[in-house]
Amino acid sequence: MKQIPLDVRLADHAVFDTWYPGANGALVHAVREAAAVRTHTVCWIWGAPGCGKTHLLQACVSEAHQRGATTAYIPVDPVGGLDPAMLENMGGLDVVCVDAVDRVAGHAGWEQAMFMLFEQIKQRRARLIMAAEKPPLHCAFKLPDLVSRFTSGATFRVHELSDEDKIRAMQLRAKWRGLDLPDEVAQFLFARIERSNPHLFDVLDRLDTRALAEQKRLTIPLVRALLADERANSGG
Repeated sequence: MKQIPLDVRLADHAVFDTWYPGANGALVHAVREAAAVRTHTVCWIWGAPGCGKTHLLQACVSEAHQRGATTAYIPVDPVGGLDPAMLENMGGLDVVCVDAVDRVAGHAGWEQAMFMLFEQIKQRRARLIMAAEKPPLHCAFKLPDLVSRFTSGATFRVHELSDEDKIRAMQLRAKWRGLDLPDEVAQFLFARIERSNPHLFDVLDRLDTRALAEQKRLTIPLVRALLADERANSGG
């Protein structure tokens, strides 16, 4: 079988400079070392949806690619029509990041393909970074050898950011976009919207668009106007 090409575009914001570490310093260091292709690494990172796993994997692939490494970012979806044959020969790359790897649990073809990928990566002393919602032992893998392989590398939990860190994360993302998000504006916004990371950054994106369209800075009146318009449009 031939390797099936992936048409996956990395998010433009998914770089290390926009990922606020909070209590995840050791995790970020390990992934950056893999991206720098400085050491053999097999790493499993896990955490709740929206905690930033995808961002971190894509940042790893982006930086490794810029350094001249051969790379792949693979968002696994066994029930979405993808074939496990897509993993064939990817063990020949320098850095492979597999997102949502826990979704392969119970799918025999995918489990076998992941086992082969792991063995190829290990033999070549390349880098394999995997992300899931749970640690390896808590996923429902049927292939015992796969579980032992996954637990042989470093395992990191992505710790939830504190409220203060979430504000800093918003400010970091705003700065990357060329915006200034003052403390008082960030706190005003933070107190009035859902506090999950994806929602915070989504609102920030909309604020960026509005500020650009109106040629205004990020201020409390601008935030208030955006939220009022969105409540009106949603019937709230």
